[in-house]
This record gives sequence, C-alpha cells and structure tokens, in this order.
Amino acid sequence: MKKIVLSVLALFFTMSITFAQNKSKTPMKNEMEVVDQPKKAVVYQVFTRLFGNKNTTNKPWGTIEENGVGKFNDFTDKALQEIKKLGVTHIWYTGVPHHDVIRDYTKYGISNDDPDVVKGRAGSPYAVKDYYNVNPDLAVDPAKRLEEFEQLIERTHKNGLKVIIDIVPNHIARNYHSLSNPKGVKDFGADDDTSVEYARNNNFYYIPGKAFEVPTSDTYRPLGGEQNPLIDGKFTEFPAKWTGNGSRQAKPDINDWYETVKVNYGIKTDGSKDFPELPAGYDTKDYKEHFAYWKDKDVPSSWKKFRDIALYWTAKGVDGFRYDMAEMVPYEFWSYMNSAIKMKKPNAFLLAEVYNPKEYRNYIKLGKMDYLYDKVETYDHLKAVIQGNALPDPLSEIQKNMMDIEHHMLHFLDNHDEQRLASKEFAGTPEKGKPLMVVSATISSAPTMVYFGQEVGEAGNENGGFGTRSRTSIFDYVGVPSHQRWMNGGKFDGGQLTPKEKELRDFYSRLLNFTLKSEALMGKFQEIQTINRNETKNYDSGLYSYVRYSDSEKLIVVANFSWVTTSNFKLIVPADVISKWSLADGIYTVTDQLYGSTSELNVTKGVGTIKLSVKPSESFIFKL
Repeated sequence: MKKIVLSVLALFFTMSITFAQNKSKTPMKNEMEVVDQPKKAVVYQVFTRLFGNKNTTNKPWGTIEENGVGKFNDFTDKALQEIKKLGVTHIWYTGVPHHDVIRDYTKYGISNDDPDVVKGRAGSPYAVKDYYNVNPDLAVDPAKRLEEFEQLIERTHKNGLKVIIDIVPNHIARNYHSLSNPKGVKDFGADDDTSVEYARNNNFYYIPGKAFEVPTSDTYRPLGGEQNPLIDGKFTEFPAKWTGNGSRQAKPDINDWYETVKVNYGIKTDGSKDFPELPAGYDTKDYKEHFAYWKDKDVPSSWKKFRDIALYWTAKGVDGFRYDMAEMVPYEFWSYMNSAIKMKKPNAFLLAEVYNPKEYRNYIKLGKMDYLYDKVETYDHLKAVIQGNALPDPLSEIQKNMMDIEHHMLHFLDNHDEQRLASKEFAGTPEKGKPLMVVSATISSAPTMVYFGQEVGEAGNENGGFGTRSRTSIFDYVGVPSHQRWMNGGKFDGGQLTPKEKELRDFYSRLLNFTLKSEALMGKFQEIQTINRNETKNYDSGLYSYVRYSDSEKLIVVANFSWVTTSNFKLIVPADVISKWSLADGIYTVTDQLYGSTSELNVTKGVGTIKLSVKPSESFIFKL
C-alpha cells in the first residue's frame, strides 16, 4: 500500500517520543558504530502469483486461462537452489493469505467476490479475506491449498532458506469471511456493536445509520468494463464501515482504499489511545520484558486476533512477517504482538512498512520491529541521484543521522509498490542501477532486499489492466518477461536470457554473496567522500566513496553514478582511516571483490592514495 496523507495519520498517533536518554556510544566525527551481527541478511521478494507463470500473452484484464498464473509448486527444489545461490537468506512470499479474487471457487465453499469492491481481476493481496488460509489461485488443487503452502514452507527450509509472508494489520477486505477459523475463533466484527461509531472492543469503525456506497468514477470500470452479473454498482454493507485508509465517508472516493475496511486498535475517533501505554524506559527493554508487561493487561479485541493470526503461521513454520502500512497501527500493539512472536520464535524476522522518519525509533525501540523500510531516506535519495536531480554527497549525512538505528533500516531499490529499477521512469537501464545496488547493499549493516526479476533487469513494461507500466502489476494476471526468460519454462537455468541479462544476474550474485560473508559490512562505516570531493583532482560529481571495516577486514568502496563519464583520479584514503587500520607507509595490494581486479594503495606520510579509472556505472569494492 502507498503512503497516506499525514492528516489521516495524525488521527491515529500521538506525538513521537523523544529518545533523549539514548545511551548509544557517540562516534567520533563521521564514524558510525553499528550492531555487531554475524552476517548480513538478503531478502528475495517474490510475487508468488507471478513467479512461476510461463504464459507470455499479457492481455490487459486477461483471465487465468488467457494470461496464466504461477503456483506454489512452481517453487521447485531447483528454483529454490538457484535463488539461494544468488546470495539469498530469506524469501518473502508476497500475496499468500487468501485475498479477494474474481474467480469462481464456489465448489470449494468459497464465496464469489464482488468486482465493485475488488481492484483488478486477480485482486489486491492487501485486501485479505481469510487470514487462516491461502489464495486458491496459488494451488494446483484449491481444496488442498493450505497443504500445498505447508509443503512449500518445508521445501524452502530444506533448501536452506527462511520464509516470510505478509500480515496486513491496518485493514482487511470489506467482505472478510474465514472458512478456516480454528476452533473458538470468530471472524473480525462478529461481536461488534454496530450502533456506535467507536467502541474499544469493536474490530471496526462504523458510520451508524448509513449504508456503504460503491465509489464512482468517470474513467474506471471494474474488470475494464467487462459484463459480470455481480457488477451493479452495489455492495451490501450496513452500517457502512470506515475505509482502510481512514476515510469516514459512507461513499469513499475512488482513490481511497475502498476495497478494505479500517481495523480498530483502540484508537478513539479523536486520535487518543484507549489502552495501556508503555511506561517510560521501555525503549531500552528487550522483547521478554515487553511480553511480561502485557501479560496481565486488558487489550482491545483486534490486538488478540492479530496476535493469534501471527502465532498460527509461525506454528506452521513461517519464519517472519512483512507488515503492511505498520505506521497506521499504534506501536503499543506492535510491542504486544512482536514480543509474543519472539517468545515463540526468538529469531523471527519482523519487517515493517513505515514511511515517517519521526516514527522510526518508536517502531524499532517500542514496537520491537527488527527492520523498517529505508525508503524515505536512502532509497529516495539514490533514485534522485540516478535521475540527475541530486548529488550523492548527502548519503553520508543520511547514514550519520541514522547511526543509532542503521542496522534496522532495510535497503531496497525495487519492490511491488515501487517503479522497477530498470524502468525508464527510474534508472532507465539495468546497468545504470548497478552503482545504486552496490551502495544500497554495502553502505550499512542492514539487510538488503531484491525483488524477483530485478537481478535480470525486469523493467515492468506490461499493462495488466488495473496495473500499468513501470510497476509489475500486483492486481492482474500477467507474466514477467525478463524473469520468464531466466525461468526458461521451469528449468530455472537462465537458458533464454540475453547476454546482458546473464551478465547482470552474475553481477547480483557476486555482490550479494560477497555481502553474506563480509565481516566488514557488519562493522564500521566512514565516508571518505568529503575529502575526495574537496581535494582530489578529476573526482567527478557522480562519484561516491566510503570505507567499511572490522578488526579482520578492510574495504574501500567507490561507485560511479555517472553513465557517461569515465573518471581518472587518485582516490584519497585519509590519515585517520590509515591510522585506524594501523598501516605503515608502503604499498599495499587491494583486490576488487566483485571481479577480482587489483590496484595499489600507496601510503605516504600516513595518507593513502589509489590510482583509479572508473567507467560509467562501474563500482569497486576493494579489500585490503
């Protein structure tokens, strides 16, 4: 889901807590201390419905029969091994929980979904209809869809990878109805008092006395205007509920998240909190202490329901969750749920979509999130750099300002919400994305995320119907051409890739595998950009450089964001870095960890220099 207007968010949050008592060690100057971890993690996000689809028709608004669909079973041992060999530790299977979809599964007891409140034909994965089962589209036998997913979990683990799935706590489908509730579990809203707008233990917010009205548009038609017996501009819901993005209108706008309803976590209509708040000092306490705090507390009904959903999936072997629009849900709830998850699975990987930098520390330190998207800072700036709208220099300040939480800020350049890295709307070509990827993967100790097809230059050129070009559609049945060439009819051997696509995947494999084993990338960061910008002759404005180091490994990273200029210069490794590395005057060989070329680090009077020629979009990761 996309970022929402801050005025809506303001309804649900109090002011950010200032962490004046932060006890983190203050680094000297531009040096950054980071959390000591054994190695970086690499997340491979796959849109599960699209991954195994071999059909190349790509008809706008096409059906499964016309455009095809991928299945759980397409993730064969061979496919999983090739993903692992790319340099991956975790797979995020996106779109697994059963969401609304325009397809007749009534013979399996599943009700039809109304196109008037479904986006696309294949449906939004963020309009979940049944949290205790999975999307029937993804199963060879829909009657055994849950069993087929359980087999995929087992197969993923057998191939040495961890499993992440989505949980969407802020909103659910308008027609939520679970066929698979465990014994004693009631659907959301089953016990709600619908005569009032708000009640603490209601799962939804209501608009008493008014019926829901389907939004209207001069340009949009469900299913692209196709005739369907359920398309009548009506959907029965009385009283109307608040819409997922916070709209309080019985007839939401066509641009609202009208296919979903807002879940109530005990935030009153004036934005105040109707539940116990964490005492002062809990930003420094671990998940066990958070769990103990909530053990005897009375919490809203929705808290318990989502906690139980998460524990249901961890019990099936799921290793972690990606939380959609987590900042629209109070961090006290996250403390409650995440601590419960960690008590069952201490190494669970908990990743949240949060876009408000003022809230980052609340969701990490109080909400007990492992990782947040580093979208607004690093991602947005890298995108501006490659589009010629900014210089790379501010990356140093971005890292400095997040030094206390940098390990928790997951880096990515591509995902289901964003424009494809290789699209003309972003980098323009896959090759121009290379230096961005090097910096994104090596500038911090945080995990790296890659979206399937990114590693072979997928540009997202398809018009799926509801979804348009530059983003691979998450609402339609479509194919992913570059990825399909790598898939090669299910052989997963890259047999149909072009030479450039093969070279690109080789680049990603080299880079990601290096990050997995590098100790320096879990160590310290220091920018050497400023001294080189100020003192190095012919140091082009598109260059960016820094060092990463630990006791056992020293790295010098240089990236050229320019796609037209070859830069010839002598890179300065300043005296304070040479001193920290205990290097005497002399000549040292440095070896690029991507392609193996060597250069010389010449240390004279305590200052190092490396004579370099850096081609357009080229990067070096030199190891001393």
